[in-house]
Amino acid sequence: MNDVSGINLMFVIFSSAAVLCTVAIYTRQSLLVAYMVLGAVLGPWGLKLVPNASAVAQVGDIGIIFLLFLLGLHLQPKNLLQLFRKTLLLTIVSSIVFAAIGYGIGVAFHYTHGESLIIGSAMMFSSTIIALKLLPTTVLHHKQTGEVMISIALLQDVLAIIVLILLTDANDGSISMREVIRVFIAFPVVAIMAMLFVRYVLIKLLAKFDTVQEYIWILSIGWCLLVAEIAHNVGLSAEVGAFIAGVALAEHPIAQYIAESLKPLRDLFLVLFFFAVGAHFNPHYFSIVIIPALILATCVLVLKPLIYRFLLVREGESTSVAWEIGVRLGQASEFSLLVAYLAGHNALIGEKTSFLIQAATIITFIVSCYWVVLKYPTPMATSAKLRQH
Repeated sequence: MNDVSGINLMFVIFSSAAVLCTVAIYTRQSLLVAYMVLGAVLGPWGLKLVPNASAVAQVGDIGIIFLLFLLGLHLQPKNLLQLFRKTLLLTIVSSIVFAAIGYGIGVAFHYTHGESLIIGSAMMFSSTIIALKLLPTTVLHHKQTGEVMISIALLQDVLAIIVLILLTDANDGSISMREVIRVFIAFPVVAIMAMLFVRYVLIKLLAKFDTVQEYIWILSIGWCLLVAEIAHNVGLSAEVGAFIAGVALAEHPIAQYIAESLKPLRDLFLVLFFFAVGAHFNPHYFSIVIIPALILATCVLVLKPLIYRFLLVREGESTSVAWEIGVRLGQASEFSLLVAYLAGHNALIGEKTSFLIQAATIITFIVSCYWVVLKYPTPMATSAKLRQH
């Protein structure tokens, strides 16, 4: 990490986070926003105390992997299949609508059709990490809400992987449908293999050594990262693999113990993830893209909740639950940042377009966090009335 040692880096990030989070709690601000602000202040475009944001991001990505693993531990396989059937059409329709909105705004601001398509594809997805990090899991209503959100988020992840494959192939002017087909084949294959391994190997190990808590903790981490790595190598994402690893274990009684024991580790890495998001913010382009970024972000923040509410009510959800799900999913995604990076790396868009996507995404992150924390029950609420775990 350049000339900054790992110990010094962690000291700078977490000691500064402790101070800023104290201020945030006193002033009733969102902690997730505080982490992003801290990244912007200390990162390569700020005070340069953390000169290499990419290194922090790579470590922070582990937090997303653990988040999806823990979510999988709470969701039974039968329930997951039912939810996928319920939300498949909803996810496809909403993604097309969001992409069209992003494309239209790009064209309106005189970006090329190719750049506008990429802007639209970046706006298709909602943030799994923000939506589910701010969702209580101990209240029955929010368990049901969370299941719907998880199914939408997982289906969006599959769509995001397809978009990333297409962007990668576009680098050499070809689109490999073989790679797209492989994604749809790989998901059930990895899931079946994970279920079989859990049933015939992992469960027996857990039953034999269930009195050694440290062993259970290490085994569950190893299992999560193993399936994540396998999924990554066969064309899925590590996050999808981690979710499959969790679902495969969900029927075993020890799943809840594993979920509780891994929460502090997940939160540690998620601090680094949101710090890295803020650290990547380059203010040099801000004045150039501020108007289209604000319009794009506003459309996402306003229209996503409305569209999700409309579609979910048609699927049988109550109006209040549908609106809450819409608000919790009413932002762009961490995949949006990846789309911007990959498209820029492959010279499909220029730096201006890439930063437009980044700026709009970060704006939606910040506003969405505030909206959810101030309006709905969350584990990070500043109000004692809304604080639920």
